[in-house]
Amino acid sequence: MMLALLLARRGVRVVVLEQHGDFLRDFRGDTIHPSTQEVLHELGLLERFLALPHADMQQVTLRFSGEHLVVADFSRLPTRRKAIAFMPQWDFLDFLADAGRDLPGYDLRMRTTGVELLRDGDRITGVRGAGPEGPIELRAKLTVLADGRDSRLRDAAGLVSAGGPSAIDVLWFRLPREPDESIPFMQVGDGALLSIDRGDFYQCAHIVGKAVWRRDKSALDALRERIARLHPPFAARIAALEVDDIRVLDVRIEHLERWYRDGVLAIGDAAHAMSPAGGVGINLAIQDAVAAANALAPRLATARPTPELLARIQRRRQPPARAVQALQRRLERVLVRVAEPGAEVPVPLPLRLVQRVPVLRHVMGRVIGLGLRSEHVEE
Repeated sequence: MMLALLLARRGVRVVVLEQHGDFLRDFRGDTIHPSTQEVLHELGLLERFLALPHADMQQVTLRFSGEHLVVADFSRLPTRRKAIAFMPQWDFLDFLADAGRDLPGYDLRMRTTGVELLRDGDRITGVRGAGPEGPIELRAKLTVLADGRDSRLRDAAGLVSAGGPSAIDVLWFRLPREPDESIPFMQVGDGALLSIDRGDFYQCAHIVGKAVWRRDKSALDALRERIARLHPPFAARIAALEVDDIRVLDVRIEHLERWYRDGVLAIGDAAHAMSPAGGVGINLAIQDAVAAANALAPRLATARPTPELLARIQRRRQPPARAVQALQRRLERVLVRVAEPGAEVPVPLPLRLVQRVPVLRHVMGRVIGLGLRSEHVEE
């Protein structure tokens, strides 16, 4: 969606295929980072974005075994907005779609699925799909796979994924939020609980070991007890939770060795599936889109992109993605210990250092808020 918007404003004709009829699904990745808000500013869309309902977070806070910690501070970022904005992703996608529809050459086709890649020898020349009115065939100078970690066309393009499952899974569920209630973004003790403020409810995430969750009453009772111990005010609210209210995220940390073939490019989770640890997957995907648009727009005006140009996009965006994945693997060592029932995990040394050396909070704010390589919109 972001790549299509960026290309369309540069005069490139784009078609976006979205298999659903709307965006009203619980994506759970609702963080709009300062770097993404800066991109919206560069597009002249920031004020329009901020007019939508959202919640701001100026600091990432954590309660670790009863100790209140500040993990990251965004107040010194060189951006217009010095906060992460929380907005349901369906609202953000609708916002991008509306902005795209204002541009000539932007074609968003809902309820349309890419089924098969079109080829001319070894070159990908477009996609065959299925829409409300039946089969379609789209010829294109470039086909972009931005369909996530379970991309159905990635294998067909010969793009091979490396890496694999992480040591954790994440249980997602909703709990009601009391008026004017404020709690730490993440709480760690006997388990770990992340709570995203969505106005009248919290989107909650609880970390468990890989494949240990069972959809039965004993597992649900154990979950209720752990959440109540982590945050006692949630005790009554968690008691009303049922097994069917819980969704399991199968956490994987994967990457493509090669993001492209002649005529096709993968970006975002299709190129590098991230753990939710750190909440930076969306930020990386948006930065991929900006970098890709900057490189592709001049070429697409007159000709199809060469494999060398697509390789250049990968060389720019792969290092920050791989570096973040390496950090996530290290962070998981702590999260695996926390996920063990009855665990007593001391505050890790890096977190203690961040508390003792306040400037490190701003360093972490830069890493989380901007990423390891920021991208800016080119005209």
